[in-house]
Amino acid sequence: MHAFFSHRKLWLALSMAALVMPLNSLTAQDAKTKVARLGIIGLDTSHVKAFTGLFNDPKQSSGLGDMRVVVAFPGGSPDIESSHSRVAGFVEDVKKLDVKIVDSVKDVVAQSDAVLLESVDGRPHLEQALPVLRSGKPLFIDKPLAGSLADAIAIDMLAKKYNARWFSSSSLRFSPSIYRWRTDDALRTSIRGASAWSPCSLEKSHPDLFWYGVHGVEVLYTVMGEGCQTVTRAGTPGTDLVVGVWDGGRIGTFRGIRDGKSDYGVVVYGEKSIELTGKYEGYKPLVEQIAKFFAGGAAPVSNQETLEMFAFMEAAQQSKDQGGIPIKIADVMAQATEKAKQRVATLDK
Repeated sequence: MHAFFSHRKLWLALSMAALVMPLNSLTAQDAKTKVARLGIIGLDTSHVKAFTGLFNDPKQSSGLGDMRVVVAFPGGSPDIESSHSRVAGFVEDVKKLDVKIVDSVKDVVAQSDAVLLESVDGRPHLEQALPVLRSGKPLFIDKPLAGSLADAIAIDMLAKKYNARWFSSSSLRFSPSIYRWRTDDALRTSIRGASAWSPCSLEKSHPDLFWYGVHGVEVLYTVMGEGCQTVTRAGTPGTDLVVGVWDGGRIGTFRGIRDGKSDYGVVVYGEKSIELTGKYEGYKPLVEQIAKFFAGGAAPVSNQETLEMFAFMEAAQQSKDQGGIPIKIADVMAQATEKAKQRVATLDK
């Protein structure tokens, strides 16, 4: 009798296990295939087609394959021809990739888990970023971070207020030939200086280097890191030369070229050798970094470094406006921080 009940109990236990195991397997599989919803603000740059194509490609590897761009707000700036003239085309491009077009930034925030702020014009970035930061959802901000250093600092202030995570970068920084100077400790500690260059077309609505020179400045900062103290700018028609003095007396320079034919590059002066490097290697390395960040990883470039980089460009503008005198990064940051406080007080009521 006891043996019968023992066998019956065992049979029931095995039967229950058989029923539960498939359910557990399905739950695990669901977790693996869960797709995070991404939203885009601003459809006036070729980046949106490239980024969406990578995220929404069903053949992408794990990481990118776990996320899809599902919603976007077109935006566009009526006073910048290269912005408003391209919106309609990029709207059609992303619609073909199964992206829903909505009428406001608010709608993007409500219908996504993380946001890419892609507006090619840096001036509206602060106001466009605010609803995302308030929501606490992770935010990637494409270059330029903002249209002024004050707005860039204000974005960081608001992020800290709402405990929100953000980072900003161009794709150039993460090209393997450039990014290795940041990730290889032996290379990084050998650096004594660097000279970077890039195209530097101008846009009247932005300080000179903010619009396109930001690419080459970013290469310089990827190599040199934080710690620039003074900036001096000189130049002749068609080019600019900006000289930064870093802590320890290290020298980093940026040459911005406006002939429309320049490529990207950097000469790195190491302790024992000099190397020419810095080719552009596509969008995917950046998109992979964005995916890791959205998945909870640390920002691949610190917010403080990004703000200092914009202070470098603002100092270069002030040096030019004042006849090429050296400008202290600390002074530029202090001035812009006061303006940022006013911007935050006005916007975030």
